[in-house]
Amino acid sequence: MFKIAVLTSGMSRGSNLKAMAEYFSQNNLPVLISFVVRTRREAPIADVCQELGITCHHIPYKNQIQFEENILYLCQYHGIHLIALAGFLKRLSAVFLRELAVPVVNIHPALLPQYGGKKMYGMAVHQTVFEHHDKESGATVHLVDSVYDNGPAIAQEKVDISGCRSPQEIADTVLKLEHQLYGKAIWEYLNRLYG
Repeated sequence: MFKIAVLTSGMSRGSNLKAMAEYFSQNNLPVLISFVVRTRREAPIADVCQELGITCHHIPYKNQIQFEENILYLCQYHGIHLIALAGFLKRLSAVFLRELAVPVVNIHPALLPQYGGKKMYGMAVHQTVFEHHDKESGATVHLVDSVYDNGPAIAQEKVDISGCRSPQEIADTVLKLEHQLYGKAIWEYLNRLYG
């Protein structure tokens, strides 16, 4: 059984968490989401966790060192094989990533290396894609290092956005793709790494 943890920050809705949990369940895959960490007590992802029966810890991100120490302890205690970021907008330190010694992956709502980096998240990405009049966008699952959106891609898929008339329409289109891609990419990567 592969055990993963999911980190989220801010007011995450938990749609990617729900999609990956459903992918693992519907395909009878030996992947357990051991726990979720949210940085805001009132984040809607807590309700998604309750619905799915997943333990959801509230760990505020006021002190990065203390936050990362708490995550490290939880991951070691639960024997975590991989961390998935889902709406986690904080940068993880190189020290934490080294001490963790398991991969951390993230999903980005664009075709990296385009439209990545600091402050390029959420609607800011889709607004930029829209302003560039791109005909396609997509989602990238990549390994996380201590630089925003810098680690190597492990999965990437494109989607036609030529019919989208606003950044919100692009966001909705890309989110559907994210939901199809993330769980599958995590499963395939776990198999490559540990299989």
